[in-house]
Amino acid sequence: MAQVTLSPKSPIAPKAWANLRKLRSVAGLIGIVIVAILISPIAHDGSNIFLQPGNLTDILRQVSIIGIIALPMTYVILTAGIDLSVGSILALATAVVALIVTRGDSGNVLWRMAIAVCAAIGASSLIGVPNGTIISLFRMPAFIVTLASMIGVRGLARWITNNENIDIGFGADAAARFAELVSRKTIVVGTFAVSAAVFWLILERTVFGRYTRAVGGNEKAAHYTGLPTRRVRIWVYGLSGLMTGIAGLIYAAENHQGNPNAGVGYELDAIAAVVIGGTSLAGGSGSITGTIIGTLIMGVLTNILRLENVDTNMEMMVKAVIIIVAIAIQKGHRKV
Repeated sequence: MAQVTLSPKSPIAPKAWANLRKLRSVAGLIGIVIVAILISPIAHDGSNIFLQPGNLTDILRQVSIIGIIALPMTYVILTAGIDLSVGSILALATAVVALIVTRGDSGNVLWRMAIAVCAAIGASSLIGVPNGTIISLFRMPAFIVTLASMIGVRGLARWITNNENIDIGFGADAAARFAELVSRKTIVVGTFAVSAAVFWLILERTVFGRYTRAVGGNEKAAHYTGLPTRRVRIWVYGLSGLMTGIAGLIYAAENHQGNPNAGVGYELDAIAAVVIGGTSLAGGSGSITGTIIGTLIMGVLTNILRLENVDTNMEMMVKAVIIIVAIAIQKGHRKV
């Protein structure tokens, strides 16, 4: 019997390939949850610590920042791109919001909070849009452009803060109110959930979502058919900057500080969540559902390793192995 090659680039199998990726991601999440339940420590009352409601909601809270960054990263990778600048953009957002909420007179607290939030998100978006513009107009590799942006933006964050953390204290002023409001578990997890729903709808139910996949699947064909490939790239990198700015607001509120050194390695965590969720680094194939699953896999893994008091260095090595395995599973062809 002849073999049939099932590939994400094959015109007869994109849907089937996407479904296989989703099934593997779901199976991976179920498997790691089962392992977590089996090896979880037991509390004094005999309950499984991993399954305690407080621990489960803590997992959702802990993955929300990376999850918010990973959502637009899915779009970037679907266009066969990469964004290495998100960690530095997050640091810039924390610095901008902290600078504004901790400076000036007492004034109108809500008004100052609103200005700080808009400034932080605006600054982050203004990094993402030039990234996409340079990549699309000058045909430069996304890796090089966003690597340069990662270095430059980190320097900008350190420059505007004099390379110092800006503490956001406690009390009734704008800074304290901002931290108290934005760091609430319902706000953090809710922001991730709502963002995930919006990004899923855009990718699966809009023309822009189809364009995004088309650019990554075959950019030349997309260009020849009249698709606005340049605008699509500018938009996806702009969205990456915008959502990273929102993640930066949450980081600043949770940690009570604007930190120019924050977000180191976050770009790798976000990319890992996207890839583990089944999105192909070659572009054109992937889903927001898969990214959510990938984010949860990383979160459950981190949680159970910490419950078991595994050394942080060992935790990093385990994550590295999982990323390699996920990419190996994604090899471009499957014999059926």
